[in-house]
Amino acid sequence: MKTRLTERLGIQYPIIQAGMSWASSSAELPSAVSNAGGLGVLAAGPMYVENFEIELKKLKSMTDKPFAVNVPLYSEKCPAFLDIAHRLEVPVIIASQGGPKPHLPRFKASGVTWIQVVATLEHAHKAQAAGVDALVVVGCEAGGHPPKEGVSTLVNVRHVLSNVDLPVIAGGGVADGWGIASLLCLGADAVQLGTRFLMTQEASVHAAYKEAVLRCKVSGTDLVGLDQPVRAIKNAFTEKMLSLQHTQSFYDQANALFKATTLKQAAFLGDVEWGKVEAGESAGLINDVLSVHELMAQLVSEMDLAFERMKRMRNGN
Repeated sequence: MKTRLTERLGIQYPIIQAGMSWASSSAELPSAVSNAGGLGVLAAGPMYVENFEIELKKLKSMTDKPFAVNVPLYSEKCPAFLDIAHRLEVPVIIASQGGPKPHLPRFKASGVTWIQVVATLEHAHKAQAAGVDALVVVGCEAGGHPPKEGVSTLVNVRHVLSNVDLPVIAGGGVADGWGIASLLCLGADAVQLGTRFLMTQEASVHAAYKEAVLRCKVSGTDLVGLDQPVRAIKNAFTEKMLSLQHTQSFYDQANALFKATTLKQAAFLGDVEWGKVEAGESAGLINDVLSVHELMAQLVSEMDLAFERMKRMRNGN
């Protein structure tokens, strides 16, 4: 399957594994995705700088296929992460939560593809003006940090595609090949899956986290937080957050609780009651934990079925 991004990135399928703190902060998941024909992404966010270099070298030894590194630009560790990524010749940077412009010249000079994660058309315009090569556009169904305005993936992706002339990776609410096909039909050049790849044997999160996702229904997540909200599985933390943030006088309490509660509690320590169990609405579509090899084969098979159905419909059959 060929799109502008499969051609540019050198990948077999237009399937991108989202950079997920803890879940893909080791080499196992991204290397498996890349080896299976997608684009695996190492998530630098929660890592110590020295561990990032170790895992990046390990990733390079585990695959000879293209891969990416996700770097949150707001992080105080960002300069060190980018220095290491540049020195070790990472082929693709997927950047989030910050402006890319100061970092682009040396990476563009080295032929690196720079992809920027955005949640609004305003940020998409800024990223295009800065000179990025492509965008990840997510809707409110996505886990992690979706747009706080609550705009759906279908609307948000189409809005950006209609107004920005860059290849777009669409994300949010996708857990199977049917969803991938739908976003490719919408005009995206590739599709990003987070929660579905989190639910693989190679994803390095606590078993209790995966069990919580397996139990989750499509209505089992909440968008919580006041300034940069997260979508997470409903638990004691989200219930307390909603009770606080819906009462104006408790703004400071809600903000304090949000900042004190972490993804690490759930993903690393297994506290799925009070930690941030970040997951997309697509959690309700997931019923198993597969190997990446099995999952990729399933996704491609489902895509083929979806496109064959479209072909039959187009031919009047």
